[in-house]
Amino acid sequence: MSRPLNDHVGRSPVRELALVGLAVVVGGVLVTGYATFRIWQHGAVDETRPVDAIVVMGAAQYDGRPSPVLASRLDHAVRLYADGVAPVFIVTGGRREGDRTTEAAVARAYAVAHGVPDAAILEEDRGRSTFESLEAVSVILGAHGLRSALFVSDRTHMLRVIRMGMDLKIQAYGSPTTTSPTDAGLGQRLDATLHELGALAFYGLVGGAIDPELGAAGSP
Repeated sequence: MSRPLNDHVGRSPVRELALVGLAVVVGGVLVTGYATFRIWQHGAVDETRPVDAIVVMGAAQYDGRPSPVLASRLDHAVRLYADGVAPVFIVTGGRREGDRTTEAAVARAYAVAHGVPDAAILEEDRGRSTFESLEAVSVILGAHGLRSALFVSDRTHMLRVIRMGMDLKIQAYGSPTTTSPTDAGLGQRLDATLHELGALAFYGLVGGAIDPELGAAGSP
């Protein structure tokens, strides 16, 4: 009696590679879709509560003037401070190549001009990326006996900020601004989301050892 034909007879290497490729593509689409959902989901949540400090994530400044992205973050943070959310106001961001001042210095001047007492403001003025700034913020918080922080940034940026903050043992919450130019329309939001997908993937692979924002024109 003859044996049945092997089920694998007729499967060519090309077909096997095609199936593997299809599985990789489908898996990539699913992972990307889930990550996009998480970015947008986290950006829609405002965790405002009494904390030890409000932390404003830096963004580009133009010769002493905050960019529209930075101004929208600062306006939101100033309102939180005026509402009594925290007694300490931390500004972040270093100097980009060619800059004459730092993002933190510009943010401090803007905050003071809008009613935040200078004595209430602490600066992180060395960071050139999200992770570098958060590392320095964790040191500042510890040095001043502060434990909890409410981070202010754009909606698409919040998931990465909070994840990094928690990895650095900060009791981190998020309060995204809703007026950022990165959220002005679907196109701008998709651009910001694509940036975050790449940055999150990179962080997941190498942690904070290397940050893809280093050398960029300005953090989002």
